[in-house]
Amino acid sequence: MNTDELVELGQQLRVDSVRAAAAAGSGHPTSSMSAADLMAVLLANHLHYDFENPEHPGNDRFVLSKGHASPLLYSAYKAAGVLDDEELLTFRARGSRLEGHPTPRQLPWVETATGSLGQGLPVGVGIALAGKRLDHADYRVWVLCGDSELAEGSVWEAAEHAGYEHLDNLIAILDVNRLGQRGPTRHGHDLDAYARRFRAFDWHTIEVDGHDVDAVDRACSEAVSTRRQPTAIIARTLKGKGVRATEDREGLHGKPVKDAEEAIEELGGVRDLRVRVHLPDSARLLRAVGNGSLELPRWDKGDQVATRDAYGRALAALGTARGEIVALDGEVGDSTRAEFFAKKHPDRYFECYIAEQQMVAAAVGMARRGWVPYASTFAAFLTRAHDFIRMASISGSGINLNGSHAGVSIGQDGPSQMGLEDLAMMRAVHGSTVLYPCDANQTARLVAEMADLDGIRYLRTSRGESPVIYDPEEDFPVGGSKVLRASDRDRMTIVAAGVTLHEALAAADALGQDGIAARVIDLYSVKPVDRAALRRAAEETGCLLTVEDHREEGGLGDAVLDAFLDGRPVPRLVRLAVRTMPGSASPAEQLHAAGIDAESIAASARRLVGTAVVP
Repeated sequence: MNTDELVELGQQLRVDSVRAAAAAGSGHPTSSMSAADLMAVLLANHLHYDFENPEHPGNDRFVLSKGHASPLLYSAYKAAGVLDDEELLTFRARGSRLEGHPTPRQLPWVETATGSLGQGLPVGVGIALAGKRLDHADYRVWVLCGDSELAEGSVWEAAEHAGYEHLDNLIAILDVNRLGQRGPTRHGHDLDAYARRFRAFDWHTIEVDGHDVDAVDRACSEAVSTRRQPTAIIARTLKGKGVRATEDREGLHGKPVKDAEEAIEELGGVRDLRVRVHLPDSARLLRAVGNGSLELPRWDKGDQVATRDAYGRALAALGTARGEIVALDGEVGDSTRAEFFAKKHPDRYFECYIAEQQMVAAAVGMARRGWVPYASTFAAFLTRAHDFIRMASISGSGINLNGSHAGVSIGQDGPSQMGLEDLAMMRAVHGSTVLYPCDANQTARLVAEMADLDGIRYLRTSRGESPVIYDPEEDFPVGGSKVLRASDRDRMTIVAAGVTLHEALAAADALGQDGIAARVIDLYSVKPVDRAALRRAAEETGCLLTVEDHREEGGLGDAVLDAFLDGRPVPRLVRLAVRTMPGSASPAEQLHAAGIDAESIAASARRLVGTAVVP
């Protein structure tokens, strides 16, 4: 489009943003109006995208990081001819595809859910990494950011990673409109303040008037021609641009324009321009090819193996069998054992350093491009990335997460390194799967099982060695459990997983010597939980005792309790968990101090049976 046409398109995007918000009675039209000229130039002159084929391997990728400006995105879709005017005016209505903040659940052109600010650029880095190092394709990744979100630390994790990786296929367009939700942003219209920061991370920067369509057009062309550096186009804009009552005025964030009809008239009225978006060049993806034969590592019963070791070796074997498997790690690969994958498949391994938000975001970006990512760090440190995990679930993203060094059983390192809240955090994520293996063969099987699941998949692994109790051929279906001790004389059931499963078995043996028969269930699938096995155990043994190397709230005990919240009688239930603040001590001392070792379990079981069972 030429200059006049671009100006008209920008005005149309403003008008349609105003109309959509007015129809909804809510939304963010002023945030959309500031970026309208930026979007017009990108859509008409620089984006290469086949809207009829969103999965085209040559398509550029566009991420609206300032997700509250969704009226602008939907107006652009209308201009591209994939939405009609009637649907545009269903914005924010129940059942509409046009949600308040965009998600890819119903709109195939949306790359990732946004709205929690500071996430679009990190996910864009993941998509750009996939393009450079995995897809070996020439598509570009365009990310439209707001200036308020540049206060988020995750943005600078992304900026440094992109600069370090020389992602010249990544272009960030910064809509610097000066005003945030409650007033001016930190740097206002000081474009150089933003430029200095991006340049410090080895980005190429271009400062422009964001309402000069020719200047924006030249900036996009310059960004496309830049080599070995990502580019930040830093555009000075005005919030509510084009309407006197809204332009550069405070207090209007997140509100429809008061007099929409008057604003539309001031903007020149309703238009119906259509944009012929450039189609991508033909392209094919060069994917790594596995040998198709999965040979998981095997261990003999009685071997002493840490589940983190089994995770790393199983992941490496899975990568050999399947070329779409990729691994990411937060600079702890020697501890998580993701290094085993790195040594076998260095081309599909991504070191994200101590930047857990960027690690998860990169996994989301790669999953969007059809890869199957496994991202690993200490269970405790995944809490830093919880918002990214939450948003990944909203996106419907399929990613595998591994949290190692879980619980007090890691020993002397102390509480800062202990994942004690991770099961609760992951169980609360919509549609998640939460797995907690107790031995090496079980771990290997579950690592392979995770690859073909949907949603967020979490595997909890342990630092210390534990005995192998299962045969290599044993199956462990997700949603299942294993009954390891059972008889007709069982007077109670001990439910455990991971480290405490071995303590439960030892406790059951000790109880047996006292004439107390105890059933033991390995609840390796914490979510979904095996309700049938738990209900059967409650009916047959009368009472349950759960034991976990985790906080009492939200973990295995709560997962067991959930099996009885359908109105049926709740069995007598005792829950053992970590209720104190640990210090430094040996693993055995930690388990005893927390009251979750074999001795503590047996003592609690004796009290439970003595109270619950009539002689």
